[in-house]
Amino acid sequence: MYFAALLARTEDGWEASDTELDDVETLSDLADLAREASPDEDTVLVLIEQEDAWFGVVRIDGEEDPRIYVSDAAAAARSSYGEILLTDELLGRDPDDDEPDLDALDLDGTEDGEDEDEDDEEEAATAGPGELVPHGPVGDIRILDDLGVSEKELKSLSQDAVTEIAEALGASEVLEAVR
Repeated sequence: MYFAALLARTEDGWEASDTELDDVETLSDLADLAREASPDEDTVLVLIEQEDAWFGVVRIDGEEDPRIYVSDAAAAARSSYGEILLTDELLGRDPDDDEPDLDALDLDGTEDGEDEDEDDEEEAATAGPGELVPHGPVGDIRILDDLGVSEKELKSLSQDAVTEIAEALGASEVLEAVR
C-alpha cells in the first residue's frame, strides 16, 4: 500500500495535502504538482511511502531542480511510483548512453553458438533491469538537514518514515489530518 502527501511550508507553518500520483508519469510532472501546492515558491516536500519497503522524499524549492532521496533504490525500482524518482542522474547513469557498454559484455565464447551451462542460464534468468539499481539509499542524504532531520536520522528511518519526518518538522498533526 502506498501513501503520498505534499507538505508545503508557509509563513503559518506546514500545510499538508494528500496527493494522487496516478496521473504523474515523470519527475517533472511531480515537481509541477508540488509547485502548484505553494504559489509563493516556498519549500514543498513530496513524501512517498510504500508500506515496509521504501520511502522517498522529493524537495522542491521554488524553481530549483528537485532534490531527491530514496531509502531503498532496489525496492523502489519495483514500484511504478519509485520509478518516477529513480532518474538516470540519481542512479549515476548517462541518459544519452543508449549504446551497450562493450567492455561490460561477457564474451565467454558462447557468442559463437556454444551452449551456455546451466549456471549461466539461471543467472541470466534472474538478472533483470533492477540489477543496475543499487540496494540501499540513493540521492541527496542532506535533503532535510536545514529542516531538522540530519543525514544520520534520515538513514535510520524505516517503518512509518513519513510520520517520523513529519514529527521532526513539526507537521505531524497536519499530515495525520490528510492520512
